Amino acid sequence: MRVHFIAIGGSAMHNLAIALHLKGFTVTGSDDEVFEPSKSRLAAHGLLPKKEGWDEMNISDELDAIILGMHARKDNPELVKAQQLGLKIYSYPEYLYEQTKDKTRVVIGGSHGKTTTTAMVMHVLKALGKDFDYMVGAQLEGFDTMVRLTKDAPIAVFEGDEYLSSPIDLTPKFHWYKPQVAMLTGIAWDHMNVFPTWENYISQFTIFADSMPDDATLVFFNEDEELVKLGEHQKSRLNVQEYSTLPYKKKNGKVVVLWEGNEYPMAIFGDHNLQNMNGARLVCNQIGISDEEFLSAISNFEGAAKRLQLLEKNETTHIYLDFAHSPSKLKATTNAMKQQFSDRKLIAVMELHTFSSLNKKFLPQYKHTMEMADQAVVFYNPEVLKHKQLPDLSKQEVSEAFDQDGLLVMTQSDELVSWLKEQDLTNSNLLIMTSGNFSGVDLKKLAAELI
Repeated sequence: MRVHFIAIGGSAMHNLAIALHLKGFTVTGSDDEVFEPSKSRLAAHGLLPKKEGWDEMNISDELDAIILGMHARKDNPELVKAQQLGLKIYSYPEYLYEQTKDKTRVVIGGSHGKTTTTAMVMHVLKALGKDFDYMVGAQLEGFDTMVRLTKDAPIAVFEGDEYLSSPIDLTPKFHWYKPQVAMLTGIAWDHMNVFPTWENYISQFTIFADSMPDDATLVFFNEDEELVKLGEHQKSRLNVQEYSTLPYKKKNGKVVVLWEGNEYPMAIFGDHNLQNMNGARLVCNQIGISDEEFLSAISNFEGAAKRLQLLEKNETTHIYLDFAHSPSKLKATTNAMKQQFSDRKLIAVMELHTFSSLNKKFLPQYKHTMEMADQAVVFYNPEVLKHKQLPDLSKQEVSEAFDQDGLLVMTQSDELVSWLKEQDLTNSNLLIMTSGNFSGVDLKKLAAELI
């Protein structure tokens, strides 16, 4: 098979390119700019484009398929040429389905916790020696790539993102997968630029459940009102299973899961993680893994990158980094930190970086989301607003939206760094939450300096 990637540099795209290359496909690609780590990883496999930019000469009728990334525009000259030649053009989720349509597909969806829960399932499958394909939205410890596709693996585990598939395919990605086993962690409005209303956003999850084949299994969190409605609606057609928080206790500073008279010490903490873990247990039950096998295998799971990732620590201070940026993620992560370290002061710093988070209409969703923090700080860069063509946002508007006593709002990264360096972190924890990097701050280096 000869496959060409338009916009090969994306995180999912370059991983899929590597996966197909390892499967024996002839893979080429193009992009107008390729950043690290994509650049080095593509180069290591001989897949880095020889020059940046688009060139219609890359497209010929000798290609079996085009895989189109979201970074490309509708008028991309390579895309236009492919359309003129009548070549088959796939989005990457569509192509993942095409490559796994004869396998048992497991999909983890929801507005939060997708990556972590997918990583949990993958961790257990690997620990138990199971052969499986996968696609996950972060680089995981013990896995060379974020995508794996093989000829013989009987199972495919996918993180089910609700964002759009490609510039010419406005289908939410997870609608493509049609899983035999699915899990939904929760529904909290996100991607306002694509789903402008709450009702429109919720409907994507209904469509997802409707896309599952008859007698498939749908696992969902039973404290989410919308998921309970969805489960009730689907129970006549699907095998519906619900979950809540795994029973646990804290022992010597660690979370210990209590199950059928046995104790299983865990490496992670937080109610949201123990909810995700319980859902992952039910998912694994559906692919032949017992509760005991699951809980034993998951005990040394330390989480996915940027999901309550410990950057630095000493005897009195821990500094964590988390990908949290939406309201529900912010609240769950802040609560988990305070719950685990109740005897320490919590300083929580978050960055408004996404289209939704910087939108004045969406901003009130953040009300009280960091109320468990002893000191909360919100950072945003006005230049990002200009780049996203959004109206100006004042510090006062941000402060009023969060509605939290003592909240600090900053718009300069050097101001934020200076403030952090002035803080006495003795008997305190610092939680850094962002999907960006605070306008170019090396967060690992900063954490080392603060400690």
